[in-house]
Amino acid sequence: MESTSKQFKQNTRVALDNTALQSALGKMESGFVTNRANAAARLPEFEALRDQARDIKNHTLENLDFYLETFEENVEASGGHVHWAATAEDARQIILDICQSVDAKTVTKGKSMIAEEIGLNAFLEENNIEPVETDLGEYIIQLRNETPSHIIAPAIHVVKDQVIETFQEAHTQFDPARSLEEPRELLDEARTVLRQRFFDADVGITGANFLIAETGSTVIVTNEGNGDLTQTLPKIHVVVASLEKVVPTLEDASAILRVLARSATGQEYSSYTTFSNGPRRAEDPDGPEQFHVVLLDNGRSELLGTESQEVLRCIRCGACMNHCPVYGAIGGHAYGWVYPGPIGSVLTPTLIGVEEARHLPNASTFCGRCEEVCPMRIPLPKLMRHFREKSFEEKLTPTAERTGLGIWAFVARRPALYQMATGLAMRMLGALGRRRGLFASLPMAGGWTAHRDFPAPQGRTFQQQWSARGGRRRAGE
Repeated sequence: MESTSKQFKQNTRVALDNTALQSALGKMESGFVTNRANAAARLPEFEALRDQARDIKNHTLENLDFYLETFEENVEASGGHVHWAATAEDARQIILDICQSVDAKTVTKGKSMIAEEIGLNAFLEENNIEPVETDLGEYIIQLRNETPSHIIAPAIHVVKDQVIETFQEAHTQFDPARSLEEPRELLDEARTVLRQRFFDADVGITGANFLIAETGSTVIVTNEGNGDLTQTLPKIHVVVASLEKVVPTLEDASAILRVLARSATGQEYSSYTTFSNGPRRAEDPDGPEQFHVVLLDNGRSELLGTESQEVLRCIRCGACMNHCPVYGAIGGHAYGWVYPGPIGSVLTPTLIGVEEARHLPNASTFCGRCEEVCPMRIPLPKLMRHFREKSFEEKLTPTAERTGLGIWAFVARRPALYQMATGLAMRMLGALGRRRGLFASLPMAGGWTAHRDFPAPQGRTFQQQWSARGGRRRAGE
């Protein structure tokens, strides 16, 4: 997938002016956020499970080579094949070779962010293989020639009227006067179209929420059942997953599953949690003739042992973006690559470089809601600060910004000078803004006043108030 992260500022302006997008984003707070809070409240041990899930992933990452090799051994013991892909190009070629081995013309796909990361759909089309997305949200955006804007709800940016228009344009085999006003009518039409595509497909491709080392199992979590049809009906089932999806045991996977659905959609468990173990055996009533797992690195192994290793705990639940005020204002496409929201703000510069994605770590209010709700306790604000510092050190930030920070740092390191400067600034701004109480514009504060008024300072500085209290907080603070 081609990145537009460098154009983040332009992307945000487009998003803020998009009335349909703003309408769609307005529904997030009453959906994902409320459901997650209610689901967590119903489970007394939820916080303890978060600690357990974090510890499982930390242990796995510290012994990643061992668990990946164990997973490979057990996949092969069940009759499957494991393919190692160092880069996105390697992964694409491996999957193409598998498809061409059976002269595949059509491929059905379950929702997979890794497939988005490697640009799989476009690559298959270039090689005369038609990919068909089977997750309803992914199917809608495929018809619209768009990319996902959310990890678990890829079409969250699309409103109902746009879906109706898309179906009318794409499904010309149906009566143009048919009703599509009810959600069930849209669902039934998509189901009718996709049903035959499941039967026609030569290869089915899914992602994986977990790879279980002790059994060689792959696990997918869905609410539509499309993943099951994708992997059981075709001749070949291909799983494409990144290295960090491995966990040691079935018990470990079960523990993390208990926080996954609750964090993502507020469900105790998703409708379907499907475990796959190799190709069809003689006694099996259905299943693929071949089972392949493509393990993608694409820069992840380079994160091991670094300050960014913690990002590899991510289980792609989407909770961080559901609670992020920045994502809630601009949606996912503004981030310019596969992974939006707070997780994208640290994963994108990690995988495609700080120079390409330097704006994303700055797309945060640092309110801390992302870390507060992350089921794997990933310290997202800390990781964003790391990339801000890296961007500054590599002189990727504008000269004016670096100069301003340098001046501020010089003053801040000298308490007497800092107190004198802030006191003087407060008195001057307070006097100038006494009449209106607000500034519509201020020198060196254009980034603020371009969108909102700046309140005129009142009262004493923070240091003065702190000193008046004897350097102590008030009771109860």
